[in-house]
Amino acid sequence: MAQDPIPGWTRSAEHAPRVLRVAELNRVARFVMEDQFRDVWVEGELADVSRPASGHVYFTLCDAEMPAQVRGVMYRNDASRARARLENGARVRLRCGLTIYEARGTFQLVARVALPAGEGDRAAEVARLKQKLASEGLFDPTRKRKLPRVPRVVGIVTSRDGAAIHDVVRVASARMGVRLVLAHCQVQGPDAPLSIVRAIRGIQHVPDLDVVIVARGGGASEDLSAYDDERVARAVASCRVPTVSGVGHEVDVTIVDLVADVRAATPSNAAEIVVPDAVQLRAELEGLERALARALDQRVQRERLRIERLLRRIHDPRRRIAAPRQSLAALHASLERSIARRLGDAHRALDRLRARLAVHEPRARLSRDRDRLVALEARLVRAMRARLDDARRTIVDHDRRVRALGPAMVRTPRERLARLVGTLDALSPLGILARGYAIALHQPSGAALVRARDAAPGDRVSIRVHEGTIETVVERVRDEEDA
Repeated sequence: MAQDPIPGWTRSAEHAPRVLRVAELNRVARFVMEDQFRDVWVEGELADVSRPASGHVYFTLCDAEMPAQVRGVMYRNDASRARARLENGARVRLRCGLTIYEARGTFQLVARVALPAGEGDRAAEVARLKQKLASEGLFDPTRKRKLPRVPRVVGIVTSRDGAAIHDVVRVASARMGVRLVLAHCQVQGPDAPLSIVRAIRGIQHVPDLDVVIVARGGGASEDLSAYDDERVARAVASCRVPTVSGVGHEVDVTIVDLVADVRAATPSNAAEIVVPDAVQLRAELEGLERALARALDQRVQRERLRIERLLRRIHDPRRRIAAPRQSLAALHASLERSIARRLGDAHRALDRLRARLAVHEPRARLSRDRDRLVALEARLVRAMRARLDDARRTIVDHDRRVRALGPAMVRTPRERLARLVGTLDALSPLGILARGYAIALHQPSGAALVRARDAAPGDRVSIRVHEGTIETVVERVRDEEDA
């Protein structure tokens, strides 16, 4: 007889169906149900949700448009990873298998994945956004920045009312003392994306900011939807300091996780990544210090051996420089003698030049010219006096001759004196100056300029005129031949 495809269901020798017991019927039905409906998606509204101490979730899935329902269960491990809220009234999309509870013969669902209704549409939108941002290079590993080894100021973008901030503060404080700056924002809801963007932009104005943690605790898929928003992703990508994403649990992957420089599994893990452990750092520093000391000792030892080998190869440097030192001393003495000789020659030459200059010194020459002028004036006075005496004698002789000729030719002494004074004025240099003539004297020599070429442009000239002297400087000399 051929094996029956359904365990527990056999036929008699006459090929007549066997009468089954209820338990057998329920078992056969379960096998058929589980074999035909191992993996299906069902969407509906939750009702009669209960969570006993075992951690399993029991519920009724209702059709919102027709009066139909089915019982279901989601076991503890799967329920802890559910992305949808398992509560009364929630619309969910379940990935499940169908079975029959043999004890009561009831049909039920065994759910393995729970997503909010419409999650598939949102997932498609998220997938399109991922593809767009990836094409722009926002997920490129080459643009990821390294985190500072020991940050001083750590910014935290999260809600001040959530558990994430407490986890970050607790872990960071236990590891190392750093300054934590909170930028409060909404982490879920329709206004969350804009609030997160504002917080990221605002915290970048904090002085000495080293790194930013974008954190949020775990939750359903729709609770994390703000971190799949394009505006939030671009704000994280354009942050001026490295960013760490600590959103949800380890199984949750958002677009912010892909854009951030470093992804952490949880907010606590983000704090562990950003803030180093002081004890571990101290141990690393001590290890580095010991390694550095050993390296220095080895380097010093190698250099000492090298110097010793070099010392054996070279002679005492003092012997090497003894002969050059003697030569240098001899050259120094010769140089001193040469300099002294040249200085003596220079001093003697300077004395000769001073003597020659003294002969032509302007003040001495002026003094000599002044003395000469005084002597000439004295000679001029004597000559004029002599001329006057001759004139007087001539007048006397003339008077005698006139008397001899007769009274008609006799003139009075006053007339004769006036005639002689007129003659003297006509011959006097001062009279010549009074008639508009002038005498040009070269300065500072005082010599009279007879010809135009005796002066040169730039020479100082004193012009003696009637009743005064004009001091001037020659600008141009024009000879009669040039006129």
